[in-house]
Amino acid sequence: MNKPPRHVLSKSTFMSGMQCEKKLFLGKYHRNLRDDISAAQQAIFSQGTSVGELACQLFPGGVDCTPESYYDFQKAVVKTQECIDAGETIIYEAAFQFDGVLAAMDMLVKTNDGWRAYEVKSSTSVSDTYRMDGTLQYYVITNSGIPLKDISIVYINNQYVKNGEIDVHQLFTIESIKEAVQERLANIPIDIARFKKLLSDKIEPEIEIGTHCSTPYGCDFKGHCWKHVPKYSVFDIKYAKGIDWKLYNEGYLTTKEIPDDYKLNERHQIQVSGDKTGESIINKKNIRSFLDQLNYPLYHLDFETFGSAVPVYDNSRPYQQLVFQYSLHKQETIDSEYEHFEFLAETNNKDPRPDLIKQMIKDCETNGDILTYNIGFERGKINDLAKQFPEFAEPLHKLIDRLKDLMLPFQQKWYYTPDMQGSYSIKKVLPALVPELNYNELKIQEGNTASNTFAQMAQGNFIGDVTQTRKELLEYCKMDTWAMVKILERLYLV
Repeated sequence: MNKPPRHVLSKSTFMSGMQCEKKLFLGKYHRNLRDDISAAQQAIFSQGTSVGELACQLFPGGVDCTPESYYDFQKAVVKTQECIDAGETIIYEAAFQFDGVLAAMDMLVKTNDGWRAYEVKSSTSVSDTYRMDGTLQYYVITNSGIPLKDISIVYINNQYVKNGEIDVHQLFTIESIKEAVQERLANIPIDIARFKKLLSDKIEPEIEIGTHCSTPYGCDFKGHCWKHVPKYSVFDIKYAKGIDWKLYNEGYLTTKEIPDDYKLNERHQIQVSGDKTGESIINKKNIRSFLDQLNYPLYHLDFETFGSAVPVYDNSRPYQQLVFQYSLHKQETIDSEYEHFEFLAETNNKDPRPDLIKQMIKDCETNGDILTYNIGFERGKINDLAKQFPEFAEPLHKLIDRLKDLMLPFQQKWYYTPDMQGSYSIKKVLPALVPELNYNELKIQEGNTASNTFAQMAQGNFIGDVTQTRKELLEYCKMDTWAMVKILERLYLV
């Protein structure tokens, strides 16, 4: 087989076009305008790669046709055909090209009744997007002369519980999408022709921003297309349920532009009014009632969690958020000094949860309120621990009964200042109330980084200074509970 000319479209660029033609165009002619890839997004990419590699164990012993260079898939097309001609029955990263469109398949397997194609996803269900890109793959492969008996999505079974070595046949679920593919197949050549014309015309489509900028995926050209939208805008009105897009489409970019008589709910109105006047809006009565109900000794508690597609510890499920760290600041009375307690799991393949539970129960003692910031999170994690370690259920449930939520005054807009920019996240509330205290000096400054860092350590693929990074994890988590301490002190001054 001769090496085919370079493709015009690939599966990824085709799917870009299906989301937004402007995204397709910019990806072809203005790649320099792409947003930087965040660490969190890179972690998702890396996880997808490792899941794909693990899924190959479903059909072991295959030939890998992954190209040496990401930019030379045409060699992979040739190699795939050579493997088929040589009688190979299991091919990884099988590549095909038809009518200038390239499509690679994670696994191509020949059984007694014909070829079956499998695409691996690190998600826990089959989405419409997966069915669509599977349709393109089916179209290219079958038109390349390989009749497919079936095409399936391989995805994570989130009910699988690890017990010993990973059982790939339990970890993964295989679901045929052939019926859905057949329903969509007729539109594929129409869409291909449309995208080819768009690229050949070299005229950038005039497409306004919209919900398609984040559906089904966040667009990596958002920074370019949204450059006319201020950093703080109507899109920062929290839980607006379409109000943000309604305001934008009516010509309003910032909260200050919204007319005084515009119909908003009470919380949104507080945000908009505060932004317009520049003044804080404080409900002293409700805040005082909240403070009067606190029972000392008081404990400020914060968890850090991580989850991975492939469970690390026995008695855990895919993507289950496992607590690996906590910070606790204790104050005996309203006027006493603070004591600090902390826990950070070791990364020695040992499940850290029993040790964490025992130390947390000891550190939190038996009386006084335990303050969290977003009670649903800590309560949910403690409930999970009680279910999975029933020997600790009674003392853990007693901890739950003592939980209270420091986020409440800000979530309810009892305390709102324009510096919060509509948010009640601790990362916004802290600099608004305690400007001299911030996360800027920390190496780790937000939860996703902490989670991804520990996940790499637990999975054994962390590259860096482990001792120093553990110190940075402890500093970050400690800052979260110290922030709670200082925010509470500020509320007492109201």
